[in-house]
Amino acid sequence: MSRKTKTEIAEIYRQMQDHICAGLERGDGQGNFREDVWTREDGGGGRTRIFGNGAVIEKGGVAFSAVHGPTPEKILKKLGLSSGDFFATGVSIVLHPFNPMVPIIHMNIRYFEMENGVHWFGGGIDLTPHYIDVEDARYFHSEVKAVCDRFDPGYYPKFKAWADDYFFVKHRDETRGIGGIFYDRLSAKTDEGFQQILDFSLEIGRLFPRVYSHFMEKNSKLPFGTNEKAWQNLRRGRYVEFNLVWDAGTKFGLDTNGRTESILMSMPPQAEWAYMHEPVQGSAEEFTLKHLKKDIDWLTFEQ
Repeated sequence: MSRKTKTEIAEIYRQMQDHICAGLERGDGQGNFREDVWTREDGGGGRTRIFGNGAVIEKGGVAFSAVHGPTPEKILKKLGLSSGDFFATGVSIVLHPFNPMVPIIHMNIRYFEMENGVHWFGGGIDLTPHYIDVEDARYFHSEVKAVCDRFDPGYYPKFKAWADDYFFVKHRDETRGIGGIFYDRLSAKTDEGFQQILDFSLEIGRLFPRVYSHFMEKNSKLPFGTNEKAWQNLRRGRYVEFNLVWDAGTKFGLDTNGRTESILMSMPPQAEWAYMHEPVQGSAEEFTLKHLKKDIDWLTFEQ
Protein backbone atom coordinates (compact mmCIF):
# COMPACT_ATOMS: atom_id res chain seq x y z
CA MET A 1 0.00 0.00 0.00
CA SER A 2 1.54 3.32 -1.06
CA ARG A 3 1.05 6.42 1.01
CA LYS A 4 -1.56 8.91 -0.22
CA THR A 5 -0.12 12.11 -1.62
CA LYS A 6 -1.16 15.52 -0.34
CA THR A 7 -3.16 16.08 -3.52
CA GLU A 8 -5.02 12.80 -3.03
CA ILE A 9 -5.76 13.66 0.60
CA ALA A 10 -7.14 17.03 -0.44
CA GLU A 11 -9.49 15.33 -2.90
CA ILE A 12 -10.63 12.86 -0.24
CA TYR A 13 -11.39 15.74 2.13
CA ARG A 14 -13.22 17.59 -0.63
CA GLN A 15 -15.46 14.55 -1.09
CA MET A 16 -15.98 14.44 2.68
CA GLN A 17 -17.35 17.97 2.48
CA ASP A 18 -19.92 16.70 -0.05
CA HIS A 19 -20.87 13.80 2.22
CA ILE A 20 -21.33 16.00 5.29
CA CYS A 21 -23.34 18.67 3.48
CA ALA A 22 -25.71 16.07 2.02
CA GLY A 23 -26.23 14.53 5.46
CA LEU A 24 -26.96 17.88 7.11
CA GLU A 25 -29.46 18.87 4.43
CA ARG A 26 -31.30 15.59 4.99
CA GLY A 27 -31.21 16.05 8.76
CA ASP A 28 -32.51 19.62 8.66
CA GLY A 29 -35.17 18.74 6.10
CA GLN A 30 -35.61 22.27 4.76
CA GLY A 31 -32.42 24.27 4.37
CA ASN A 32 -29.61 23.98 1.89
CA PHE A 33 -26.05 25.11 1.30
CA ARG A 34 -24.86 27.84 -1.01
CA GLU A 35 -21.31 27.48 -2.23
CA ASP A 36 -18.56 30.06 -2.46
CA VAL A 37 -15.46 28.94 -4.36
CA TRP A 38 -12.42 31.07 -3.61
CA THR A 39 -8.75 31.35 -4.48
CA ARG A 40 -5.96 32.25 -2.10
CA GLU A 41 -3.55 34.81 -3.52
CA ASP A 42 -0.50 33.11 -1.99
CA GLY A 43 -1.50 29.65 -3.26
CA GLY A 44 -4.46 27.27 -3.25
CA GLY A 45 -8.07 27.94 -2.38
CA GLY A 46 -11.24 26.27 -1.22
CA ARG A 47 -15.01 25.89 -1.14
CA THR A 48 -16.98 27.48 1.67
CA ARG A 49 -20.56 26.30 2.00
CA ILE A 50 -22.97 28.28 4.16
CA PHE A 51 -26.30 26.85 5.31
CA GLY A 52 -29.44 28.90 4.83
CA ASN A 53 -33.24 28.74 5.14
CA GLY A 54 -32.95 25.98 7.73
CA ALA A 55 -35.70 24.51 9.87
CA VAL A 56 -33.23 23.59 12.63
CA ILE A 57 -29.90 25.20 11.71
CA GLU A 58 -29.92 28.99 11.98
CA LYS A 59 -26.39 29.42 10.70
CA GLY A 60 -23.82 26.85 9.67
CA GLY A 61 -20.76 26.44 7.56
CA VAL A 62 -18.87 23.51 6.09
CA ALA A 63 -15.56 24.69 4.69
CA PHE A 64 -13.01 22.82 2.60
CA SER A 65 -9.61 24.27 1.80
CA ALA A 66 -6.31 23.20 0.29
CA VAL A 67 -3.74 25.97 0.57
CA HIS A 68 -0.01 26.18 0.06
CA GLY A 69 2.88 28.60 -0.25
CA PRO A 70 5.67 30.20 1.75
CA THR A 71 5.34 29.54 5.47
CA PRO A 72 4.92 32.72 7.54
CA GLU A 73 7.75 33.51 9.94
CA LYS A 74 5.50 33.07 12.97
CA ILE A 75 4.62 29.51 11.90
CA LEU A 76 8.24 28.64 11.06
CA LYS A 77 9.34 29.78 14.50
CA LYS A 78 6.64 27.69 16.14
CA LEU A 79 7.77 24.64 14.15
CA GLY A 80 11.45 25.27 14.80
CA LEU A 81 12.23 25.73 11.09
CA SER A 82 14.13 28.44 9.25
CA SER A 83 12.39 28.27 5.87
CA GLY A 84 10.14 26.20 3.64
CA ASP A 85 6.75 26.05 1.94
CA PHE A 86 3.71 24.47 3.55
CA PHE A 87 0.61 22.61 2.36
CA ALA A 88 -2.55 22.36 4.43
CA THR A 89 -5.91 20.84 3.63
CA GLY A 90 -8.98 20.02 5.65
CA VAL A 91 -12.66 20.35 6.41
CA SER A 92 -13.99 22.56 9.20
CA ILE A 93 -17.57 22.83 10.42
CA VAL A 94 -19.58 24.84 12.94
CA LEU A 95 -23.37 24.76 13.29
CA HIS A 96 -25.56 27.14 15.31
CA PRO A 97 -29.20 26.00 15.77
CA PHE A 98 -32.37 28.07 16.26
CA ASN A 99 -33.58 26.08 19.28
CA PRO A 100 -31.45 26.53 22.44
CA MET A 101 -32.07 22.87 23.27
CA VAL A 102 -30.06 21.80 20.21
CA PRO A 103 -26.32 22.10 20.85
CA ILE A 104 -23.68 23.94 18.87
CA ILE A 105 -21.30 21.47 17.27
CA HIS A 106 -17.84 21.78 15.75
CA MET A 107 -15.66 19.38 13.79
CA ASN A 108 -12.34 19.73 12.04
CA ILE A 109 -10.12 17.26 10.20
CA ARG A 110 -6.91 18.47 8.60
CA TYR A 111 -3.59 17.46 7.09
CA PHE A 112 -0.40 19.54 7.15
CA GLU A 113 2.82 18.95 5.24
CA MET A 114 6.08 20.88 4.93
CA GLU A 115 8.24 20.70 1.81
CA ASN A 116 10.94 18.86 3.79
CA GLY A 117 8.50 15.97 4.27
CA VAL A 118 7.44 16.68 7.85
CA HIS A 119 3.70 16.01 8.04
CA TRP A 120 0.88 15.32 10.44
CA PHE A 121 -2.87 15.03 10.89
CA GLY A 122 -5.00 16.96 13.34
CA GLY A 123 -8.64 17.44 14.14
CA GLY A 124 -11.42 16.72 16.56
CA ILE A 125 -15.10 16.99 17.29
CA ASP A 126 -16.74 18.66 20.27
CA LEU A 127 -20.19 19.62 21.50
CA THR A 128 -21.20 22.96 23.01
CA PRO A 129 -24.71 22.68 24.45
CA HIS A 130 -26.47 25.83 25.59
CA TYR A 131 -28.07 23.55 28.19
CA ILE A 132 -26.20 20.47 29.35
CA ASP A 133 -28.34 17.35 29.04
CA VAL A 134 -26.67 14.36 30.68
CA GLU A 135 -28.29 11.87 28.31
CA ASP A 136 -27.10 13.85 25.29
CA ALA A 137 -23.59 14.13 26.73
CA ARG A 138 -23.42 10.38 27.33
CA TYR A 139 -24.68 9.61 23.82
CA PHE A 140 -22.19 11.98 22.19
CA HIS A 141 -19.16 10.70 24.10
CA SER A 142 -20.14 7.06 23.62
CA GLU A 143 -20.38 7.57 19.85
CA VAL A 144 -17.02 9.34 19.74
CA LYS A 145 -15.40 6.68 21.92
CA ALA A 146 -16.74 3.91 19.66
CA VAL A 147 -14.99 5.47 16.65
CA CYS A 148 -11.75 5.94 18.60
CA ASP A 149 -11.78 2.37 19.94
CA ARG A 150 -11.95 0.97 16.40
CA PHE A 151 -8.48 2.37 15.77
CA ASP A 152 -6.73 2.48 19.15
CA PRO A 153 -8.15 1.95 22.67
CA GLY A 154 -5.82 4.67 23.89
CA TYR A 155 -7.21 7.32 21.57
CA TYR A 156 -10.38 8.25 23.47
CA PRO A 157 -8.90 8.85 26.95
CA LYS A 158 -5.91 10.70 25.50
CA PHE A 159 -7.85 12.82 23.01
CA LYS A 160 -10.73 13.45 25.42
CA ALA A 161 -8.31 14.93 27.98
CA TRP A 162 -6.66 16.91 25.19
CA ALA A 163 -10.06 18.36 24.21
CA ASP A 164 -10.83 19.32 27.82
CA ASP A 165 -7.56 21.25 27.94
CA TYR A 166 -7.87 22.74 24.47
CA PHE A 167 -11.51 23.85 24.51
CA PHE A 168 -11.04 25.79 27.73
CA VAL A 169 -11.97 29.45 28.04
CA LYS A 170 -9.12 30.40 30.36
CA HIS A 171 -10.28 33.90 31.17
CA ARG A 172 -13.66 32.48 32.24
CA ASP A 173 -12.31 29.37 33.99
CA GLU A 174 -14.84 27.20 32.15
CA THR A 175 -14.83 24.76 29.26
CA ARG A 176 -16.46 25.79 25.99
CA GLY A 177 -18.87 22.87 26.26
CA ILE A 178 -18.84 19.19 27.19
CA GLY A 179 -15.76 18.47 25.12
CA GLY A 180 -15.22 15.56 22.79
CA ILE A 181 -11.84 14.76 21.31
CA PHE A 182 -8.96 16.84 19.98
CA TYR A 183 -5.68 15.68 18.47
CA ASP A 184 -2.80 17.33 16.65
CA ARG A 185 0.53 16.42 15.04
CA LEU A 186 -0.53 12.79 14.69
CA SER A 187 1.84 11.01 12.32
CA ALA A 188 3.22 7.56 11.52
CA LYS A 189 6.51 6.23 10.18
CA THR A 190 4.97 3.51 8.00
CA ASP A 191 2.58 3.77 5.06
CA GLU A 192 0.16 1.47 6.90
CA GLY A 193 0.21 3.70 9.97
CA PHE A 194 -0.27 6.78 7.79
CA GLN A 195 -3.35 5.23 6.18
CA GLN A 196 -4.76 4.28 9.57
CA ILE A 197 -4.56 7.87 10.79
CA LEU A 198 -6.17 9.12 7.57
CA ASP A 199 -8.95 6.54 7.96
CA PHE A 200 -9.47 7.63 11.56
CA SER A 201 -9.92 11.25 10.48
CA LEU A 202 -12.43 10.17 7.84
CA GLU A 203 -14.45 8.18 10.38
CA ILE A 204 -14.67 11.31 12.53
CA GLY A 205 -15.97 13.09 9.43
CA ARG A 206 -18.61 10.42 8.84
CA LEU A 207 -19.63 10.53 12.49
CA PHE A 208 -20.42 14.22 12.32
CA PRO A 209 -23.68 14.25 10.30
CA ARG A 210 -24.86 11.10 12.06
CA VAL A 211 -24.63 12.48 15.58
CA TYR A 212 -25.91 15.93 14.68
CA SER A 213 -28.90 14.51 12.83
CA HIS A 214 -29.69 12.68 16.07
CA PHE A 215 -29.67 15.95 18.03
CA MET A 216 -31.69 17.77 15.38
CA GLU A 217 -34.39 15.11 15.42
CA LYS A 218 -34.43 14.66 19.21
CA ASN A 219 -34.23 18.26 20.43
CA SER A 220 -35.41 20.67 17.76
CA LYS A 221 -39.09 20.44 18.74
CA LEU A 222 -38.51 20.95 22.46
CA PRO A 223 -40.25 24.08 23.83
CA PHE A 224 -38.34 27.24 24.74
CA GLY A 225 -39.06 30.88 25.52
CA THR A 226 -37.42 34.27 25.89
CA ASN A 227 -35.40 33.15 28.92
CA GLU A 228 -33.85 30.24 27.00
CA LYS A 229 -33.11 32.46 23.97
CA ALA A 230 -31.38 35.01 26.20
CA TRP A 231 -29.24 32.26 27.73
CA GLN A 232 -28.46 30.90 24.26
CA ASN A 233 -27.14 34.31 23.23
CA LEU A 234 -24.96 34.52 26.34
CA ARG A 235 -23.48 31.08 25.63
CA ARG A 236 -22.92 32.09 22.02
CA GLY A 237 -20.94 35.00 23.39
CA ARG A 238 -18.66 32.58 25.22
CA TYR A 239 -18.23 30.68 21.95
CA VAL A 240 -17.12 33.87 20.24
CA GLU A 241 -14.66 34.62 23.04
CA PHE A 242 -12.97 31.25 22.70
CA ASN A 243 -12.75 31.34 18.92
CA LEU A 244 -11.31 34.84 18.76
CA VAL A 245 -8.98 34.66 21.76
CA TRP A 246 -7.79 31.05 22.04
CA ASP A 247 -8.57 29.00 18.95
CA ALA A 248 -5.40 27.88 17.14
CA GLY A 249 -7.22 27.30 13.85
CA THR A 250 -8.44 30.88 13.74
CA LYS A 251 -4.94 32.14 14.47
CA PHE A 252 -3.37 29.85 11.85
CA GLY A 253 -5.83 30.98 9.20
CA LEU A 254 -5.22 34.65 9.86
CA ASP A 255 -1.44 34.19 10.18
CA THR A 256 -1.29 32.49 6.77
CA ASN A 257 -3.35 35.20 5.05
CA GLY A 258 -6.36 32.91 4.88
CA ARG A 259 -9.78 34.00 3.71
CA THR A 260 -11.27 35.99 6.57
CA GLU A 261 -14.91 35.32 5.69
CA SER A 262 -14.31 31.57 5.69
CA ILE A 263 -12.24 31.68 8.88
CA LEU A 264 -14.94 33.60 10.74
CA MET A 265 -17.87 31.55 9.46
CA SER A 266 -17.87 29.92 12.92
CA MET A 267 -19.32 33.07 14.47
CA PRO A 268 -22.98 32.83 15.56
CA PRO A 269 -25.60 35.02 13.86
CA GLN A 270 -26.27 36.78 17.17
CA ALA A 271 -24.57 36.86 20.57
CA GLU A 272 -24.86 38.88 23.78
CA TRP A 273 -22.74 39.89 26.75
CA ALA A 274 -24.46 40.76 30.04
CA TYR A 275 -22.39 42.38 32.76
CA MET A 276 -21.91 40.11 35.82
CA HIS A 277 -24.70 37.75 34.80
CA GLU A 278 -25.55 35.16 37.46
CA PRO A 279 -27.96 32.29 36.73
CA VAL A 280 -30.87 31.67 39.08
CA GLN A 281 -30.00 29.23 41.84
CA GLY A 282 -31.27 25.73 41.09
CA SER A 283 -31.98 26.54 37.44
CA ALA A 284 -30.99 24.60 34.33
CA GLU A 285 -28.68 27.50 33.51
CA GLU A 286 -26.88 27.13 36.83
CA PHE A 287 -26.55 23.37 36.33
CA THR A 288 -24.95 23.97 32.94
CA LEU A 289 -22.51 26.56 34.26
CA LYS A 290 -21.49 24.32 37.16
CA HIS A 291 -20.64 21.46 34.80
CA LEU A 292 -18.55 23.33 32.25
CA LYS A 293 -15.50 21.74 33.82
CA LYS A 294 -12.57 19.60 32.75
CA ASP A 295 -12.23 15.89 33.50
CA ILE A 296 -15.92 15.00 33.77
CA ASP A 297 -16.52 11.41 32.70
CA TRP A 298 -19.73 11.85 30.75
CA LEU A 299 -19.93 8.12 30.01
CA THR A 300 -20.61 7.33 33.68
CA PHE A 301 -21.89 10.68 34.97
CA GLU A 302 -24.96 10.49 37.18
CA GLN A 303 -26.99 13.63 37.86
